[in-house]
Amino acid sequence: MNPYNTTPPPSRPWWRTTPALLGLLALVALLSAVSLGLGFLVMIAAMVAVWVLPAWRWYARLGATFGAFFLMLISAGMSGQIDDSEPDKSVARARDNDDKAAAAATPSATATKAPALADYTGTALDEAEKGARAAGFTPGHHDASPEKRTIIVRSAWTVCFQRTDTAAQSVDFSAVKDGEPCPAKDGDPLPWPTMPDVVGDTYNTAVKALDRAGIDLDSVTLDDVYLDIDAPTAEEAAEEGDEWRVCFQRPEEDSDVTSSTTVRLDLGQWTDVDLVQKCPSQKDTTYKIPANDPDHDSDRDRSRGRDDNGTTGGGGSNGGSSSSSGGGSSVGTVHPGSFCSPAGAMGVTKAGTPMVCGAGSDGRNRWRSS
Repeated sequence: MNPYNTTPPPSRPWWRTTPALLGLLALVALLSAVSLGLGFLVMIAAMVAVWVLPAWRWYARLGATFGAFFLMLISAGMSGQIDDSEPDKSVARARDNDDKAAAAATPSATATKAPALADYTGTALDEAEKGARAAGFTPGHHDASPEKRTIIVRSAWTVCFQRTDTAAQSVDFSAVKDGEPCPAKDGDPLPWPTMPDVVGDTYNTAVKALDRAGIDLDSVTLDDVYLDIDAPTAEEAAEEGDEWRVCFQRPEEDSDVTSSTTVRLDLGQWTDVDLVQKCPSQKDTTYKIPANDPDHDSDRDRSRGRDDNGTTGGGGSNGGSSSSSGGGSSVGTVHPGSFCSPAGAMGVTKAGTPMVCGAGSDGRNRWRSS
């Protein structure tokens, strides 16, 4: 050999270089993850190439051979192509045939094993959907009314109907808002109660009519029709239900009473001894006790007439039931705190407590205890 020869040795072909063989080993891992058979073939080719092509030492070739084998096993195992727990196919086929034969022999057994779903009619929608999911069903929902409203707060809706698809493991709930009545069938109009005509009825009679119509009595508000009488509470009106009478109502007769409708009864109160025993033509225009009207005296004086000295003629009655007492007139039954006239007039409450007409804290004459 000429030591002075500087000509470089010829280069190897690319497919005999170390990078090419390492790429072939990587290909073994990649293909084994896709297909175990294809990866096995590439592994054989890689082993042949390792022992034939490169100028590697024997231990490097041996290591590359085992490396290709383990790469194939690891890739196939990670991709799930090698499963030691997989049962023998012949045994699995035998069990499958036995199951099919048993199902054919007893077709009702399969039907009894089908999952059942409880009836959630009348239940809050969110609870119904929770129970359906626990039973393995996929729930859905929609508005049971024809308005097709969007359901947002499911806890504020109540299930009216449910349609179950056992095969698809799904259930569809039809619901309405809390307090709304369910329709006769899914998609029908809601059967709202209609307002009866209770004008002229006593309070007790009106309440019974509202209850028969299906109207929630908690939605009923009460008001008075006189300027000098306060509105009673429901408990107070019930205690004297035959004395309070309905003068006006809202809504009108035959109107739908929905969940957002406020039913109002404007009440007047009188007994056989009261001077006024009829409803006024309009609300808050008259006084139950005429003597409570600030213009009562002037109206009475005009009707009697006055002489030049300011004296009045005739007896001194007040509202048809007054009598002279200690310089003041008696007007019968009065309501404590109501406006009154004239100052010094006398009256009594329903409980028999004596009352006198005198200046109140606002400077106006009101009935006060004597």
